[in-house]
Amino acid sequence: MKVSVITIVYNASDTIKRCIESVIGQDYNNIEYIIIDGGSTDGSLQIINQYKSGIHVLVSEPDQGIYDAMNKGIRLASGEIVGTLNADDFFADQGVISAVAQAFSDSKAGIVYGNLDYINSAGKIIRKWKSHTCGKNSFQWGFMPPHPTFYCKRHLFEKQGFYSLEYGSAADYELMVRFMHKCHIESLHLNRVMVKMQMGGVSNSSLLNRIKAWAFDLKAMRENKVLVPALAIVLKPLRKFSQFI
Repeated sequence: MKVSVITIVYNASDTIKRCIESVIGQDYNNIEYIIIDGGSTDGSLQIINQYKSGIHVLVSEPDQGIYDAMNKGIRLASGEIVGTLNADDFFADQGVISAVAQAFSDSKAGIVYGNLDYINSAGKIIRKWKSHTCGKNSFQWGFMPPHPTFYCKRHLFEKQGFYSLEYGSAADYELMVRFMHKCHIESLHLNRVMVKMQMGGVSNSSLLNRIKAWAFDLKAMRENKVLVPALAIVLKPLRKFSQFI
């Protein structure tokens, strides 16, 4: 089973080396590694080119943002399974993709996801996102899997659609609620830390961006038939409190 891992890069010279090494250091021997660079100007490409032997597809050109770049990578992927690992993030250990592939092999799941640790720039863990099994009404109660741990069968994108740029920074949430809630695609939670994610992100960078993200979340819930989206929009951020304990 081939697993395609897609890394989105734009001016990430401080972190891209760590990200790439965590992918090429995986103990699974059937990984297709795709890097989509948005036209970096900070030396990221020079670092990437040092690892050419471990990269199967490299594209460097302007895009319309992170989700446009993800869609580009998915369309280039040839693996049965597809996931993303952004330039600021890295795999928690060498066995992550092996565990993902085994989970797909051992089940009928179309989606596999796990847990995630947030770290600061010094590498210290400051939040732990421990997910859980997604039930029938989980999204109604504010549930969301950690997107950096989200892997799914590639054919689902062709059948159910790609990331929609209409949802701004909530495009990842919209796709997951569409696949898992609206389309009822079977999923499996891997109870292990899969990714270390460096804190930051556009949606949390200011109060205005956070308000915009809430509006996109609400739109995603309504479009994908979450029964009471107003309740879910309130519960969704409240779920984060347990991640600091």
